[in-house]
Amino acid sequence: MAPRPSVLGQNAAMAERATPLDTRALHALPPAAALPAGPLADRLRRPLRDLRISVTDRCNFRCSYCMPKEVFGQRHAFLPHAALLSFEEIARTARQFLALGVHKLRLTGGEPLLRKDLERLVGMLAALRTTGGVPPEITLTTNGSLLARKAQALRDAGLRRVTVSLDALDDAVFRRMNDVDFPVAEVLRGIDAARTAGLGPIKVNMVVKRGTNDHEVLPMAEHFRGSGCVLRFIEFMDVGATNRWRMDEVLPSAELLERLQRVHPLEPLAAAAPGETAQRWRWRDGGGEIGLISSVTRPFCRDCNRARLSTEGRLYLCLFATAGYDLRALLRGGADDDTLARTIGAIWQQRDDRYSELREAGGAAPAGGEQRVEMHYIGG
Repeated sequence: MAPRPSVLGQNAAMAERATPLDTRALHALPPAAALPAGPLADRLRRPLRDLRISVTDRCNFRCSYCMPKEVFGQRHAFLPHAALLSFEEIARTARQFLALGVHKLRLTGGEPLLRKDLERLVGMLAALRTTGGVPPEITLTTNGSLLARKAQALRDAGLRRVTVSLDALDDAVFRRMNDVDFPVAEVLRGIDAARTAGLGPIKVNMVVKRGTNDHEVLPMAEHFRGSGCVLRFIEFMDVGATNRWRMDEVLPSAELLERLQRVHPLEPLAAAAPGETAQRWRWRDGGGEIGLISSVTRPFCRDCNRARLSTEGRLYLCLFATAGYDLRALLRGGADDDTLARTIGAIWQQRDDRYSELREAGGAAPAGGEQRVEMHYIGG
C-alpha cells in the first residue's frame, strides 16, 4: 500500500481556517482482483452486507457531538456540488455493492434531506436488485427537520423506513443540543408524518451524554413506549476529531439499562439480523422495543458488516477510519463495472478494521498525526 499523506486536522483551534474535506488523506486503491467463488469476506471473515451512502456533507444542525458550531461555522468550506457523486454515479456504485452481497442501502449525510430531489435517487436505488433478485432494503437516517414535508414523496419513491435522530423531548434541551434553536415539535411532526406514510418501523436514535441530556432518558422512554417506534440509546462516541469526547461524559449502556429497569422491567431479544449494532430489549408489559448501541463499553467490531461511501465517492471501512479509498477516480476515469466491482472486492478483502476493540485495549490512537474522519462526512 502506498504511503498516506498527512491529514489536515480540524479542531476548535482551527475554526477560522477549517479545511475543505476533499483534502483528506487517501488509501491507495489496491489492484482489481478476481472475486472469490464464494461469499466475499474481509480478513476477519466478516461479510459485506450493508452500504451507508452519504449524499451531502452539509447539515442544518450543529450538534456538539457531530458538527460543533465553533468548527463548522459560517466560514467553513463545504464540498462544492461538482465534487459530489451524482445520483447516477451513486446508483452505479450501489449496483456493484449489491452484486457483492450487500442487501441494505442506507442514505445518510450530513442531513440527507438537504440534497435536492433525493426522492429521485431513492427511485433509482429501488430499481436495483440484490444477488437474490429482490429489491434492496432502502433506509434513511435524518434529523427529522424536513421529514414532515418529504416523508410521503420518499415512501412513494421506494424508501422502506427511516431512522430519526432525537436527543431530547424537552424543547430547551433539544434546542441547546442542536445549537440552531430548532424546535423539538417539528421533529415530532416529522416522525408522525413518516408513520402516516408507512416508513416503519421507525427507529429513533438518542445520543446520550452524561450531564447534558441523560435526564431525558426516562421521558424519552415513556414517550415512545407503545408508539410502535423503536427507541435506541447510543453511547457518546469518539467519532472524528472535533467533538471534544471525554469518557466521563459517556453513560454506559449497562447503567442506562438499570435506570430503565427500575421503572418498567425489560427482557432481552435476539438480534434481528447478523451484524446488528444494537442490543435489543423489550418491555415485559408489551410496550414495545428499545435498543442499546454500546460502541464504547461493548464493542461489536467482530460482527461489523458495513461499508460507508462518502458524498464525494470515498469508501471507508470503519466509522472511526482515518482515510478512505477514492472510488470517484474510477467512476470518472473510465473504469468499467467489472473493474469497479473487483476493486471494491479487493478493498473489502484486505479490511481488518476494529477500532472500538482496539480502543478498549488501549491501542486505537491514530498514528502519524492522522485524524479520524468526521461523522457528518460519512454518516453514522
